[in-house]
Amino acid sequence: MRGGAPAATAPPVLDLRIASLSYGGVPILGEIALQVTRGETLALVGPSGIGKTSLLRIIAGLETEHIGECAVSGVVAMVFQEPTLLPWRSLRDNICITAGTSPDQAEQALAEVGLARRADDFPAQLSLGQQRRLSLARAFAVKPDLLLMDEPFVSLDPALVDEMMALFTQLRATHQVTSILVTHVADEARKLATRIVTLSGQPAQITSDVQNTNVSFVE
Repeated sequence: MRGGAPAATAPPVLDLRIASLSYGGVPILGEIALQVTRGETLALVGPSGIGKTSLLRIIAGLETEHIGECAVSGVVAMVFQEPTLLPWRSLRDNICITAGTSPDQAEQALAEVGLARRADDFPAQLSLGQQRRLSLARAFAVKPDLLLMDEPFVSLDPALVDEMMALFTQLRATHQVTSILVTHVADEARKLATRIVTLSGQPAQITSDVQNTNVSFVE
């Protein structure tokens, strides 16, 4: 007999199987099955209000009213639509406290996002773009296996969006992070994602799941 046992298939980073999610008796999400494998960057797209953020919150463990199961292999970090920073703490402390890093590790994380020598500043001293950089630094400092991002580039001008997408791509390559990006901007999905999943309908379900072979921002 030639050969040996077949190579084991790596388990998915995310295995999501839900039947429904409702708020106040109003159905938001219908039956959804989704697996994400290590190394993917998945863009979750669809109209505003369709339920993309609700699905992301289920994956993050922040939404527990759904019917079904969600299994994540490893550590999860999340970048929210609005920077959820600690305004009374320095940039260094914003990372140390929430990510559990040492001060030196926090300063390295700040340097990775272009905020070197700003460790003693406070979030109010930063522009919106810099606050979003801090949010990215904090998320990557957790060393996540799965990074969730809820419209992280919203309210930025186009040039700054391109700058932030390039930064995310660099961090993703450095840290080898599997990612799910919620966006309603098709261009962001095309440029960043290796796979694009569309939600539509009422209640929302997956109506399209395609590989993206034309990623613009590559490592």
